[in-house]
Amino acid sequence: MMNYKRYQRNPVVNMTDRQWPNNIIEKAPFWCSVDLRDGNQALIEPMVVEEKIEFFQMLVKLGFKEIEVGFPSASQIEYDFLRHLVERKLIPDDVTIQVLVQCREHLLKRTFESLEGVKRAIVHIYNSTSTLQRDVVFHKNKEEIKKIAIDGTKLVKEYAREFPGEIILEYSPESFTGTELEFALDVCNGVIDAWKDTAEDKIIINLPATVEMNTPNVYADQIEWMHKNLKDRENIILSVHPHNDRGTGVATTELALMAGADRVEGTLFGNGERTGNVDILTLAYNMFSQGINPELHLENINEIIDTYERLCKMKVHERHPYAGKLVFTAFSGSHQDAINKGLKAMRERESKIWSVPYLPIDPSDIGRQYEPIVRINSQSGKGGVAFIMENYFGYKLPKGMHKEFADVIQILSEQRGEIAPEQIMDEFKKNYLDKKEPLHFRKCRFEEVSDHEDPFNTKAYLVYTNNGVEHSFVEEGNGPIDAVDRGLQKELGIEIKVLDYSEHALGTGANAKAAAYIHMLDRKTGNTTFGVGVSSNITRASIRAIFSALNRLNILGQ
Repeated sequence: MMNYKRYQRNPVVNMTDRQWPNNIIEKAPFWCSVDLRDGNQALIEPMVVEEKIEFFQMLVKLGFKEIEVGFPSASQIEYDFLRHLVERKLIPDDVTIQVLVQCREHLLKRTFESLEGVKRAIVHIYNSTSTLQRDVVFHKNKEEIKKIAIDGTKLVKEYAREFPGEIILEYSPESFTGTELEFALDVCNGVIDAWKDTAEDKIIINLPATVEMNTPNVYADQIEWMHKNLKDRENIILSVHPHNDRGTGVATTELALMAGADRVEGTLFGNGERTGNVDILTLAYNMFSQGINPELHLENINEIIDTYERLCKMKVHERHPYAGKLVFTAFSGSHQDAINKGLKAMRERESKIWSVPYLPIDPSDIGRQYEPIVRINSQSGKGGVAFIMENYFGYKLPKGMHKEFADVIQILSEQRGEIAPEQIMDEFKKNYLDKKEPLHFRKCRFEEVSDHEDPFNTKAYLVYTNNGVEHSFVEEGNGPIDAVDRGLQKELGIEIKVLDYSEHALGTGANAKAAAYIHMLDRKTGNTTFGVGVSSNITRASIRAIFSALNRLNILGQ
């Protein structure tokens, strides 16, 4: 049993007058992309300067007005990247860049040097305030932690006075979700007092779910409590920066917006440390699906995917909301039927409002298309090929075989483009069912050995040809497959192992055939493959599958 007693429930907020459950999201928040900092630092291979510039230009094209460009005091690449943006005049007048920096004087000095020539910037300072980190990381009490935040704020204010452009302060009590609310409020209010000369001075207070520690409703309670208790709230931009440790980053953010947040920091497709940041695209498309203008230009999701995957060297999951390759493809026949009827009803009624079963939005609105029938081309995945084999021809390929056969079809589709189901079946026959050389199974007979002291109880009499020359053997095993396996190893001097076996009926009725699948390992080379056999007799189908696998392994050609 899992040792669940090692863990304890995280504290919740004792609120009896929460209002957020009655609220709805009515408009888009201020969006801030942190792809170039939080997202980039989570990449196995971080982007180089020119890649970051291309990504920045994509974010501008998508309509982001606030973009965190990095941690220029901590990395020469990020410093150089910011200088390129400035010197090449790549920052539009309506875009505010954001830089992250710790509350340390030498780092702030370096940060303001990197900002020279910038018209307007958000300087984002932070320090961890959580109970756990105060104890095990910093060994500081509350007053010492608060002093770090206030001293950092005063330093930013001093540098900002001498800076020719506009500086907006953003402060984050890092690990906010693990901080006592009263202490988080005390620190944030202290920062507000240290920064603001007048009540009208703007400041961003960012409350990050640095680690998701509870259900989304608890974060919403925390945000609402801060929303109600922060000083000069009407002149505070209340921001959230959720991560996705519990897999609920999107829900957490949506509830936080209902609870009073004005601004969201996140990344495209949720890239970020550990399980990632909140996915801005999913949030924005969710709003779009509810008739809310997301205030971003997201009409061509495929273009975004292509740029993201190329620059980040990461793949967007096939089931990713809105962006996944399979999210607008119906594999289920009942789903296909309902969608087709919904589309027909819309056409007949000339409806202006989208309302189709299983499709929350019209895929064409974001540059996608609904595919009611699985179509296989060079971009198709292994699931589509397996779907064709089962639903068109009745072959239920073992899961491990999906990729092996899909790779065969991939090569063909790259040559011919889209592949019809009949062509897929032809390749299946060619690569598996008709793979009968150099070893060709001819006939076999089995008998039970019931009174033998050895645990083996099946004797196989098998005839086969090797490059057209007939051979035969007699061997015992603990079943037909094992007996044939043992006999072939002795006869051919090979070392093989059957890793898995499965079978199913092809069709129904007395005349139905059986399909058998053998997953085989060549012990000498370490290569593995599947073999397939079909016969009206399940044992014969199994033996054919063994020979199919041997020929696919090219066991005699090594």
